[in-house]
Amino acid sequence: MDKRDVVIIGAGAAGMMCGIMALRRGRSVLIIDHAHKIGEKIRISGGGRCNFTNLGTQAAHFLCSNPHFVKSALGRYRPQDFVDLVESHGITWHEKAQGQLFCDGKATQIVEMLKAELAGAEIWSGTKVESVEDGFVVQTSKGAVRASSLVIASGGKSIPKIGASGFGFDVAQQFGLKVLDTRAGLVPLTFGAQDLVDFREMAGVAVPVSVSCGAGRFADDLLFTHRGLSGPAILQISSFWREGMALEIDLLPSGGLQEALMDARVEAGGQAVQTMLARLFPKKLARFIAGRYGFKGTISDLSKADISALEALVRAWNVHPIGTEGYRTAEVTLGGVCSDELDAKTMQARNVPGLFFIGEVVDVTGWLGGYNFQWAWASGAAAGQVV
Repeated sequence: MDKRDVVIIGAGAAGMMCGIMALRRGRSVLIIDHAHKIGEKIRISGGGRCNFTNLGTQAAHFLCSNPHFVKSALGRYRPQDFVDLVESHGITWHEKAQGQLFCDGKATQIVEMLKAELAGAEIWSGTKVESVEDGFVVQTSKGAVRASSLVIASGGKSIPKIGASGFGFDVAQQFGLKVLDTRAGLVPLTFGAQDLVDFREMAGVAVPVSVSCGAGRFADDLLFTHRGLSGPAILQISSFWREGMALEIDLLPSGGLQEALMDARVEAGGQAVQTMLARLFPKKLARFIAGRYGFKGTISDLSKADISALEALVRAWNVHPIGTEGYRTAEVTLGGVCSDELDAKTMQARNVPGLFFIGEVVDVTGWLGGYNFQWAWASGAAAGQVV
């Protein structure tokens, strides 16, 4: 039977980084992936430009059952470490808002860089893992292989069209590790029939907002869709939303509604409220707000109570999602292998020496903006330095 020092299941960001680090230590490395093209999630990320890290990465940017768990790995492999690797391969990049780094060219540059760094490792792409047996014997469609160290880097359930599945969670449970309930994260939210009547009217309209739910609060763009709400602000807050919870949305986070009303009263008090709102919002959204407010008079007819009610609607609009678009469009999977089961420094299962879990399969989910890739690099590096 074939034997390798390290067998890694999953040739995504975390798996490839783990392989790179293990190779540097002189370990024999085999990476197995079901896909014929490795690194597919990297390739499609960031609109094809790959938001490969975030310079401002901190533990506070991650959701985890143990908020301290991520600190060790993130502290030992930092965003600048990955930037140095990118630059050593001549890949140019640019920074967008809030520390987000993207390739100037295509995301495939990152995949090719990782493949180049893996020279010397074996990669079995297009290979199905049929079972994982005791002693870390991995049965595959290409035959069996035994590993001294087995690394599960198979990701979560998000984007099943590229082959995502719950494989890694099944392996964890097979070896007695606790797996927390999973759900779609960084995903558009869907709404009931009555709300969709309004949302369809505004489909395609995007506005800057501040949205809050539970412990989450984000300021970014919101996009109305035929299914409900999307855009960066909604993707962010979706990780904090649970069934039955409401979102509170400030449609005018920069303020200025009362000032605009006062100015309009002086300049054109006979205008309809909707006309004034169109100065602040896209016309379709102005029409929706005016219709929801239900005032039929002119701006000059507004009482103080009317103004307060209108401001409350604009600055604290409450909506009730009924669900999400699910794993089909989710960028990440929330939940997974419980962090309490793993050593935070090495990512090794505490009760199963030689078994490691890294990347998205672990109960660690970053905010939108490059944080999940940084977790992949950091957790992969942590395991790769000890396997």
